[in-house]
Amino acid sequence: MSEDIRTRQGRRKQKESEKKKKDSSPKKLVLKKIGLSLAVLFGVLLIGGSITIFSMIKDAPPLDPEKLTLAQNPAILDQNDELFTTLTAVENRRLATIDEIPPLLENAFISVEDIRFREHFGLDLRRIGGAVRANVTGGFGAEGASTITQQVVKNLYLSSEKRITRKIQEQYLAIKLEQKYSKDQILEMYLNAIYFSEGAYGVVEAAERYFSKTLDELEVQDVALLAGIPQRPNFFNPFKNPEEAEKRRNVVISLMERYGKISSEEATKAREIRVEDQLKRSEKEPYPYRAFLDQVLKEVEAIDGITSTDIYTGGLTIYTTIDQDAQRFVDNLLQSEDQINFPDEFFQAGLTVVDTKTGEIKAIGGGRQKEVVKRGYNWATDPKRQPGSTIKPILDYGPAIEHLKWSTYHQIKDEPHQYTNGVPIRNFNNQYAGNVSMRHALLRSLNIPAVKAFQAVGKETAAEFGKGLGIPLDTIEEPYSLGGFTTGISTLELAGAYSAFGNEGVYNKPHTVRKVVFPDGRTIDLTPKSHMAMSDYTAFMITDMLKSAVAPGGTGVRARVDSLPMAGKTGTSNFSEQEKQRFNITSGAKDIWFAGYTTNYSIAVWTGYNTPEEGYIKYDGHSEHIAKDLFKKVMTEISKGNETPDFKQPNSVVKVGLERGTGLLPSAHTPRDQIIYEYFVKGTEPSKVSERFAKPVAPRDFMGAYQEDSAQIILSWVYPSEDRANHKFELEVSINGGSFSLISSTNDLQHIIKNPNEDSTYRFRLSAVSKDNNKLRSDPIEISITTPKKEIEEVVEETPPPIEIPDPVEDLEVEDEVQEDDEKPEEENNSEQTEEIVEQQSEDTNGT
Repeated sequence: MSEDIRTRQGRRKQKESEKKKKDSSPKKLVLKKIGLSLAVLFGVLLIGGSITIFSMIKDAPPLDPEKLTLAQNPAILDQNDELFTTLTAVENRRLATIDEIPPLLENAFISVEDIRFREHFGLDLRRIGGAVRANVTGGFGAEGASTITQQVVKNLYLSSEKRITRKIQEQYLAIKLEQKYSKDQILEMYLNAIYFSEGAYGVVEAAERYFSKTLDELEVQDVALLAGIPQRPNFFNPFKNPEEAEKRRNVVISLMERYGKISSEEATKAREIRVEDQLKRSEKEPYPYRAFLDQVLKEVEAIDGITSTDIYTGGLTIYTTIDQDAQRFVDNLLQSEDQINFPDEFFQAGLTVVDTKTGEIKAIGGGRQKEVVKRGYNWATDPKRQPGSTIKPILDYGPAIEHLKWSTYHQIKDEPHQYTNGVPIRNFNNQYAGNVSMRHALLRSLNIPAVKAFQAVGKETAAEFGKGLGIPLDTIEEPYSLGGFTTGISTLELAGAYSAFGNEGVYNKPHTVRKVVFPDGRTIDLTPKSHMAMSDYTAFMITDMLKSAVAPGGTGVRARVDSLPMAGKTGTSNFSEQEKQRFNITSGAKDIWFAGYTTNYSIAVWTGYNTPEEGYIKYDGHSEHIAKDLFKKVMTEISKGNETPDFKQPNSVVKVGLERGTGLLPSAHTPRDQIIYEYFVKGTEPSKVSERFAKPVAPRDFMGAYQEDSAQIILSWVYPSEDRANHKFELEVSINGGSFSLISSTNDLQHIIKNPNEDSTYRFRLSAVSKDNNKLRSDPIEISITTPKKEIEEVVEETPPPIEIPDPVEDLEVEDEVQEDDEKPEEENNSEQTEEIVEQQSEDTNGT
């Protein structure tokens, strides 16, 4: 029985097993098909990838032994596309053999660039794996894995594009290079070709440029500093960015310590040394037009996708904006004292010349190189100094015109005032001018009206306006309105901002590079896009006011070039009281500026000292004018032979004649010397006519009468009450047809003449006269009054007794005498009456 059961169970199991096999057969078939498809696809990809890689490798350039000797240096072209330097003609490159390169220097570069250099075959697979992970998360090119060998290949043979093709070719050529040359030879190529900024190629030149040392004199801190520079030469240039250079140096020191190239004690000692203390600049000038070329290299370095080694060794052709004649003049002007009397060797200056219409930089004055340079700043582009009053058109009056549509005559009261936090504001002369126009406030550089304009606009609006002109404004507070910046600006930035005022409000970022062309023909256009930074009315009205600032009476008149239509502004920032006391500074300003422009060129000049140290600063009274003198000489030189059109008034601006003092339209009677002309945004000009010089209305209801009982003439008249305070009344009289004479100048509405002549005709003439201007008088009105003749009472006289008749001759003589006596009293009578009227007039006048 059990056997049957086992048999039946066995049969069931067998059937179930067979059923499962039947059910699983289609799944296996599908899996097999998928696997086969993947295998085929992988094979196709492998074959296709191999073909693609082979094609990439096939197109790779050959290893040219000549290129391994020296890098391909950039060719620099001027504004006329003419070559003016390749950097090789003056770089004086000196090579070092591997035997002359100290192990300490080798280890510094290997530690930071390629720690497995001595072990790999040209590629570092571990670094490639890390780079792949980074590129998957950050996109292709997010992180590189180039070995020193690959860098040599890339710098000498390939373009800088972050493309797979270039990377495959780079890896292929690196392997070939490793097969053909030893590690020492490759390292020698690398250390002799890399660029270290300051015009130095290779470690020999770099050691001399930064430390004035030979290779065997270099210490740990020195080799670490050099090894950190090539990643970003200009940025890690210790003369320009000592803080960043020191951070980078310490990274290299830490890597050398980690990999056992130096001891912990050596690392600690090297890190404690300040970068400034290890530097000793070489006396040799690296290349001509150094200040300009520094800016060129800075701009090219900023191009996305280009490495520093591509720039300095990749055979680029760089098209610049330099005007060699202008640059040569600027360099000579700063380096010699033939034209400018600098106070001492420490006094510095920097300037930038920009094309007003395009933003192209034509020349850069980087400083007076005879100074004992501590950091090697390019004084035109690197330092950020407080701009003083040169900022007023940018943050104060420009925004006020743009957003509030102020006219150039807009009245601002110069009076005691303070910032919103209560801190008082003072003018440079500690005085107040009362109501002044915006034009006057700007040309006299008054501080209080400038702050009031800034406050009226608001700091956010002012900041946006400034940013549109290329002024760096991460934060802004009220003192910025007077140039009290936390960090400051450069002459390059200020020249660019002012150029927009001269270019009808269009801003072009100042630049030295137009385009870059690679050896394979690829071109990168670096011309910045222009944008409308302000309305054309703002640009023109600011320009017109700044023309006044360089005219007689303006603070910048010394910089004026008489033959040119130009505009400009002075600026100074002062030493703090603490600085004056600490460094015994008795006079002078900390920063002295002048910025100005024509329709062709815009120039900003800064002058001053590097640091306020006792005995280091010397002002001779002339120093405050050097910025203006530099501007005038440069503008005069570069404008020779060029037509310089005047600034064009746009249709959005109207020129209006105004009555001085009232700001209203002049009347027909306003004197010519009381009419000034100012600019308004169209639609905001005044329409009301001033009545200040208008012809006064004549008095009315002028009447008079003789009062016989009191023997006097009483005159009266009427005048509008609202006008009486501004007018007086002049009364003239003519007696019996005689000439008119003034008998009264009064504020009253009546006049009394006592004891007038009898039987006389009095003609009175009355006029209203302006109290402000005696020439302004109404039409006269007249009345006549005749006084009656007095009646003489007849008197009967007794007959006189007879008298003795005299001798006839004697009678005749007596008769003549009597005749004369009879006529004389009548004349005296008239004279006495006129005198009486005048006396009466005098009494009336004194009474009023």
